[in-house]
Amino acid sequence: MLKLYVDGDAFPNLLKPILFRSIERLSIQTVVVANKKIDIGKSKHITYMIVEAGADEADHKIVEMVKEGDLVITADIPLADRIISKNAHAIDHRGELYSVDNIKQYLAMRNLMESIRESGEITRGPAPFSQKNAHEFANQLHKFLTKHY
Repeated sequence: MLKLYVDGDAFPNLLKPILFRSIERLSIQTVVVANKKIDIGKSKHITYMIVEAGADEADHKIVEMVKEGDLVITADIPLADRIISKNAHAIDHRGELYSVDNIKQYLAMRNLMESIRESGEITRGPAPFSQKNAHEFANQLHKFLTKHY
């Protein structure tokens, strides 16, 4: 049975009720990892884990715990890459399912944009998180859980 991990540090509030309903409906063992208190909801299926403050502490903890076939919800592309390399799955907050086929492309684009910003160029960040993104996340999560759970 797969386990669900949530990179909670930047988890959008719009997604909390969507994720909570899936966790409860399917009784999915879930671990929310963050460097501050995050509340998705009170459930016997959810464990909350607070790690030390630091840029990648939650990421390191998730990678340490994740097993093959597990699912991680994260918007962090380098974390998703590490998860994919462990034969686990990752979905971002906007509904993108990262895979062996696409993760390197996402990582390359992220790294390119980071180097452009470091050179002093001002770039626009991602569009604000929207209801449409929440809907796409819900669809992808449902599709994934239907196939794998």
